Amino acid sequence: MSSSPLVSHTALEQPLAWFDGESISVSRFLADVAQVAAMLPSGDHVLNVCRDRYRFAVGLAAAITADKVSLLPPTHTLEMVQRLKAFAPDVFCLHDNPDCDIDLPRVLFPVLNGKTIGATRIPTIEDDRQVAIVFTSGSTGAPVPHPKTWGKLVLNVRAQAECIGLKQNSGCAVIGTVPPQHMYGFESTVLLPLQSGNVLCGIQPFYPADIVSALENNPVPRMLVSTPLHLRLLLEAGLNLPSVERVLSATSPLSLQLAGQVESAFGVPLLEIYGSTETGQIAIRRTTAGESWQLFPEVRLVERDERFWAEGGHIEQPVSLNDKIELLPDARFLLHGRLQDLVNIAGKRNSLASLNHHLTAIPGVLDGAFFMPDDASHEQVTRLAACVVAPGLSAHDVLDALRQCIDPVFLPRPLLFVDELPRNSTGKLPREALKQLIHSLTRSETA
Repeated sequence: MSSSPLVSHTALEQPLAWFDGESISVSRFLADVAQVAAMLPSGDHVLNVCRDRYRFAVGLAAAITADKVSLLPPTHTLEMVQRLKAFAPDVFCLHDNPDCDIDLPRVLFPVLNGKTIGATRIPTIEDDRQVAIVFTSGSTGAPVPHPKTWGKLVLNVRAQAECIGLKQNSGCAVIGTVPPQHMYGFESTVLLPLQSGNVLCGIQPFYPADIVSALENNPVPRMLVSTPLHLRLLLEAGLNLPSVERVLSATSPLSLQLAGQVESAFGVPLLEIYGSTETGQIAIRRTTAGESWQLFPEVRLVERDERFWAEGGHIEQPVSLNDKIELLPDARFLLHGRLQDLVNIAGKRNSLASLNHHLTAIPGVLDGAFFMPDDASHEQVTRLAACVVAPGLSAHDVLDALRQCIDPVFLPRPLLFVDELPRNSTGKLPREALKQLIHSLTRSETA
């Protein structure tokens, strides 16, 4: 039976992480893993909500070595926790927040003492061992579980390291603005450094000053793993940016304009990841070099039943994609928006992604999003709504700019000005959150 190492570092004294301003060796990491594994309850399923990335990684490795499965849901709402209970009645919560009130048996992450005797060698894990179950967001129904095996996860992030040019055992510090529980954060800020012999950084900055501080206080060379939202806010802050080797972005489409600004500000390539909870990351591109995406090695896109399916490589089983795809030679493809993204008004078609692009490209617009309401009946004329963050602009300014680039039938009615959009920690804008925001604003206007 094949197996893969828990970490791919080649020596026990090699730096593996940066935690609380201290370099953590492989040996110390394994000692911390053993300390936490020894205190885990008997349940087979762990909800690891540790906010510090190093503690999350230790908890993950402790669960793996104790033959437990980590559950990674998209949220920790009361409803989601109830679903986890039904899915895995023995689940318990590992956390590092003394105020944690998640309604599960709770285990507070211990103070790491480094005194537990670590392994004298790096352990290996069977490739077919199920180590995690990730859940889709549930935006179109109940969240769906997707099991992940150790061998496929390792294959995934090692392919990623090759595609982004991250050298094995190069000592690169990986700093992420995305949570480790999110699939992108899980792959790119936890598994990637652990499986490329590089350095995991515990801190999770969000605000621009915190991102700059995190970069300054972690060793070089450095890589920033972020999102379009974080990157835009970082550039708008006008701070002096520390050096990095590369910048990685995912979770929502990145505009060519913002990609160019990021590359100019940092002086390094910006690479964009394409993937999903179901597939994991499957493709990459340098946004400023062209629109096409390059598939990861061994991953294929196959057209069946008028949809494209991703299969091969690290993908556990064929997955139907929710995107409109145009295949190109040499394992490349173009994206043309989401299948459910298409807007048809009065016989004219557009996509929400395209409309959002035109909206946020208007000078003075900081953020914005169109919304397609639920049709009450086939007899009603569909009216798009939009929320926009644009201090200093009027509705006339925004609508006049939109008229220059979109058909009038797609102009938003109403156009609502807000201080901010309800984006989550990865910069995504859940449809239900946007729907509730628009409902509350239009209700207050008519009250």
